[in-house]
Amino acid sequence: MRPANMITAISDVLAGVAISGYFINVSYETVTWDFTLPVICLCLAAAGLYGGGVVLNDVFDAQLDAVERPERPIPSGVISYTQAIILGAYLLLVGVLGAFSVGHLTGAPGWIAIGITFAAIVYNKWGKHHSFWGPLNMGLCRGLNLLLGISVMPDALDQYWWMGIIPIVYIAAITNISRGEVHGGDTRNMRISATGYAAVYIAMIAMAVLHQRIWAAPFILLFIVMVNKPLRVAMKNPSGPNIGKAVKGGIIALIVMNAAWVAVFAQPAFAIAVLLLLPVSMGLGKLFAVT
Repeated sequence: MRPANMITAISDVLAGVAISGYFINVSYETVTWDFTLPVICLCLAAAGLYGGGVVLNDVFDAQLDAVERPERPIPSGVISYTQAIILGAYLLLVGVLGAFSVGHLTGAPGWIAIGITFAAIVYNKWGKHHSFWGPLNMGLCRGLNLLLGISVMPDALDQYWWMGIIPIVYIAAITNISRGEVHGGDTRNMRISATGYAAVYIAMIAMAVLHQRIWAAPFILLFIVMVNKPLRVAMKNPSGPNIGKAVKGGIIALIVMNAAWVAVFAQPAFAIAVLLLLPVSMGLGKLFAVT
């Protein structure tokens, strides 16, 4: 289920919730169960959708993993092929139901969750095998995940739907790098991904300036450092292990990127709260596979 990555999916939703304006004018009196329950449900939905997607990814890759990555749960016999299918389907169902429990009037979160489910299955079965559409397909899952958080306030989708493009660019860049994780890669792919990273930085800085959020600067800087440090190493020596570290760094840095978005659209306290998910994700990353 990639527990460390599931935490990053939750941070996607929290960033989306902040972008929607849900956290504006929050006070002690407004933080009630009715206020927090929708956010909790959407976080649960994000975890279920991500977990289900990656479990089914291992299902589709079971035969290939038996050759290239025999230590994976299915080929190593830790979990059976049938059990993995049931687990993946269950997690996706939890994600969809959790999303439909929010936004009873429009059902927007639920339909977005169905879109994420469809995009994940398409990627697992077909998308990953295409050099161009594969990274975009994977990015679409993350872009919709951000929109899932924004949908906590349906009217905000009309204003900020375009922000779903930013995670698409970022995740497409990471997925592009990951193609050399097993057998090594080439610097050309990594330069393309570095360009995608730069587009994300520019968008973040532009929004911070537009919203006059100077306190977002440390979060943005930390994000830039986290993704570029392992990428530079991989560009100098594009071996499989170095590329794996670059991919892992890009995935874990998602939390910092989302904390930066929260800093741009909400109070610093909320950004710090999201950033505190980073040590949790990094700790889980030492215990469970990230890629």
